[in-house]
Amino acid sequence: MSRRRSMETIQKSTYVTISELVRLTGVRYSTLKYYTEEGLLPFYQEDTRMTRRYRRVFALERIEEIRSLKEEGFSIREIKEKLIGT
Repeated sequence: MSRRRSMETIQKSTYVTISELVRLTGVRYSTLKYYTEEGLLPFYQEDTRMTRRYRRVFALERIEEIRSLKEEGFSIREIKEKLIGT
């Protein structure tokens, strides 16, 4: 079992896990997993442990973009088209 990193360490990290994104954003794990599966939240897979890592700054910006577009009334499909062109 891995040790939980401090918030200070997470905020300085280049890459974070999905659980750390939950702590940083307050967005539910299942929601972030859904965004990942839909291609809205790209990740890098660590070979040794098969852990998904997200670029912290990009992920935080992308999550905020998604939140903002959802508040404007866009559907996930429309958000996906707007952000990644699919």
